[in-house]
Amino acid sequence: MIELPDGSGRLLVLEQHGDIRIVDNAQVLQQPFLNIASKVGSQGNEQGLLGMALDPNYANTGIFYLNYTDVNGNTVVARYHTKSDGSAADPASEQILLHIDQPYANHNGGNLTFGPDGMLYIGMGDGGSGGDPKGNAQNLNTLLGKMLRIDVSGQSGYTIPKDNPFASGGGLPEIWAYGLRNPWRFSFDKQTGDLYIGDVGQNQFEEIDFVAAGTPPGLNFGWNFREGLHPYKGTPPAGLVLTDPVFEYPHSQGCSVTGGYVYRGKNLPEFNGIYLFGDYCTGRIWGMLHGADGTWQVKELFKISANISSFGQDERDELYLLDHSGGVIYYLDHK
Repeated sequence: MIELPDGSGRLLVLEQHGDIRIVDNAQVLQQPFLNIASKVGSQGNEQGLLGMALDPNYANTGIFYLNYTDVNGNTVVARYHTKSDGSAADPASEQILLHIDQPYANHNGGNLTFGPDGMLYIGMGDGGSGGDPKGNAQNLNTLLGKMLRIDVSGQSGYTIPKDNPFASGGGLPEIWAYGLRNPWRFSFDKQTGDLYIGDVGQNQFEEIDFVAAGTPPGLNFGWNFREGLHPYKGTPPAGLVLTDPVFEYPHSQGCSVTGGYVYRGKNLPEFNGIYLFGDYCTGRIWGMLHGADGTWQVKELFKISANISSFGQDERDELYLLDHSGGVIYYLDHK
């Protein structure tokens, strides 16, 4: 869910089958912003239209980016243009930037967002099945199981940022970080530039990964050598540095983490600086606070009867929760 930066207050909400719906003053408009259902394959629970990012200069360019699985189940990252009157997108404007083969129907990742550096970050799952049987997350010759980073400022195709860790070789140049299983929602703190990643676990643990602003690229988050903080399969080669999650929770508390946002709005000043995230299965929502001394405080804040598939953030930095099964959008505010 994204708010259009045109002062209208209109929200854009992605529907898995291929629609982008407009919510205006809490009402869903009949005419969608975009319908690409004929291009989208959404038969699998984790397939479909999965992510959207507006160009940082969207107000002038009308450009946005989508991440979806096509009718063959493969990942597409594409650029689109909005019509000149701003009322809707032009479905004929699609320019495909990346086409990534998916060996299985699950673990497609799908989130994409612009970082404080103006680069487009793309979260890719490990390709699916269970346990990463093809070893994709640790394989630098595939884009699966990675966080990608590309420069789309030219507005035609893309280029590789010179400071990407493998820009000069040793791995695919689009890779910015690796060792991820299925990064389902990641976001940058608008105030600090820190990156938070919710990475879905295998059988036992869900994790939150953290990258402080200014950290050199090339981090390895450990999958499938590790699930959370625990050994999973095999032994890492000597000298391989793995970055541990800053928080994990066991499957006794949930089954699939959904990453959220650091709260920077005004409705809930007591939440300022707290990273909110949830669990798809249980409806639990936690808050994490990063202390000045580097330690983390984590607390369960509340619980709702919903399958939390995503969080949303508007132009005022207020937060929303999206219920996958109920089709409901929740707005966070005082009672």
